[in-house]
Amino acid sequence: MHRFARALHPRTASAMLRNVARDASEHAWPAETPAPPAHRRDRAALDDPSRRAEHRRAILYPSLLVVLTLAAYVPAMMGGFIWDDDSYVTGNRLLRDVEGLRRIWTEPRASPQYYPLVFTTFWLEHRLWGLHPFGYHTVNILLHSASVLLLYRLLRRLAVPGALFAAAVFAVHPVHVESVAWITERKNVLSGFFYLAAAHYYLRFAGVLAPRPAPFGTDAPRAVARAYAAAFALFLCALLSKTVTCTLPPAMLVVIWFRRGRVSRRDLLAAAPLLAVGACMGLVTAWLERTHVGAEQIDWRLSPVDRVLIAGRALWFYLGKLALPARLAFFYPRWTPDVSLVWQYLFPAGWLALLAILWRLRRRVGRGPLAAMLLFTGTLVPALGFVDVFPFRYSFVADHFQYLASIGPIVLLCAAAAVCLRPAARAVCAAGVVAALAALTCARCVAFMDVETLWRDTLAKNESSWAAHQNLGVLLDRRGETAEAVRHFERAVELNPDEYQIHMNLSIARFRQGAIEAALESARRAVRLAPASAMAEYNLGVLLAEARRDDEAVAAFRRAVTKNPRLATARHNLGILLDRAGATDEALVELRRAVELDPELRQAWLGLANVLGRAGRAAEAGDVLKRAALRFPNDGEIRALIEQHSRRDSTTKPTVP
Repeated sequence: MHRFARALHPRTASAMLRNVARDASEHAWPAETPAPPAHRRDRAALDDPSRRAEHRRAILYPSLLVVLTLAAYVPAMMGGFIWDDDSYVTGNRLLRDVEGLRRIWTEPRASPQYYPLVFTTFWLEHRLWGLHPFGYHTVNILLHSASVLLLYRLLRRLAVPGALFAAAVFAVHPVHVESVAWITERKNVLSGFFYLAAAHYYLRFAGVLAPRPAPFGTDAPRAVARAYAAAFALFLCALLSKTVTCTLPPAMLVVIWFRRGRVSRRDLLAAAPLLAVGACMGLVTAWLERTHVGAEQIDWRLSPVDRVLIAGRALWFYLGKLALPARLAFFYPRWTPDVSLVWQYLFPAGWLALLAILWRLRRRVGRGPLAAMLLFTGTLVPALGFVDVFPFRYSFVADHFQYLASIGPIVLLCAAAAVCLRPAARAVCAAGVVAALAALTCARCVAFMDVETLWRDTLAKNESSWAAHQNLGVLLDRRGETAEAVRHFERAVELNPDEYQIHMNLSIARFRQGAIEAALESARRAVRLAPASAMAEYNLGVLLAEARRDDEAVAAFRRAVTKNPRLATARHNLGILLDRAGATDEALVELRRAVELDPELRQAWLGLANVLGRAGRAAEAGDVLKRAALRFPNDGEIRALIEQHSRRDSTTKPTVP
């Protein structure tokens, strides 16, 4: 660690560590600060009644926080899988074997987002309880509980008034339900745990927290260096869970300023490596968000001024939902920034004015209010619209964006209540607020029970959400309720006529209703709206094939594989149609390529075997079926075809799915 510090500043590294160790002792808190853990105390100290009471509180209060969190999230444990959980868990092939675990870490594009620690936890859980949602929900809740305990301990060691109240509010505030009850948001609760753990060690390194008593003979600079190393390692874990935690270093500088009233050059030098690593990971995530997740395919049409207007409005929105958590929704209405409307400038101007006022009042009311608002603002920066992220196509705000940012305002309000109210009024206020928030959290968890409940709850609060209409329509269409599905798709088209996926889904539903020409027109509209989309061409090809317009379908599938040469389903369907047209050799090329691109595509194996059998190449067909049987050992149809081929009677008519 000394070598690492000297690399940062060769002449002053040793002095820096010695000074930090000295500052830690100088800034130790007075006697009312919680005593060290029981296993570090002198046994005789426990004979003191006040120490015994403190010891009981050190066990009782954290236990109450855990019980409170678990009780508030009981409905979430009973929930199932919802939106995006298929790509993260239920349909994620990376969770099935050791090769998938390797790809999670070494191939950034293999998973929906490059958060390898998150998918590693899913990989381990897949080994333990398969695809039962109860286990995944329970782990999310336990991680949130652990973050609550870390926050409580951090506030206690900072001697912040109302620490228990603030931790309880953070535990049960309903804006956090989206982070805890949604399995996909394991990103938030896992990164939040590492974020708060890293904050503990970093603030101890900086001398802001009173250090634990060290064993006799321990060199203080070494202990400080170990704290820095632990903070750095935990910060890396947080970044590998979700890169929004790159805001930790500036947040720590704000806390140091809050405690000392200044930030020294030494503090900046110590934070520099963390800032560099966080910036690099943030840039990687932003690049993947554009090129892999899909943000690049969206025409945002946002000027720099538009983004400032969005950021200002989002800050007030999030603060309002913390103060009054009413009508929480999965998708909120998406604002339209307009530089010609003067009132929209009031949001960013008002926020800057708030920060300026708190700065001017820092000597009267203390540095706490300004520090809390700076933490809130800085932690939200990655989600304020300055960087394009895929969820912005639905709304510029989401509850899960403020999971960590909410800590600042929550602590500020709870500390203010603890300082301003008398003890009896403080206890009644805290109990009432926590009970009300816990009840709201229980009620909010119900919306995440299943995917249909989620979309109907969203539409009840935001009828203008085209995404909720579309997703509910897809669910209803799969369930056979096509007429209602078409109504939702048509409403989604009214709300967002330029979204090609809505037209794709509407075309499928109309085809099932028998409105073939209307279905094909919707499919062609999707192609015109997204000329670079292979899936739009693929969807058109499927409908044309179902309508027995093979020549047009072949042309559509050819365009699809041209736009995306790795689209295995398009190559499979193209191969089947080419075989139907008598182009057997070309059909075999496409089918073999489909199997190579996606070995899990069962119909591609069957299609290849069928075409080989029809071409009189029974031995090759049998070999393909045997390889397919190894990949799908429980598939009865494949075993039956193998038996047929062994009797030299193996013909199955190829079909287009």
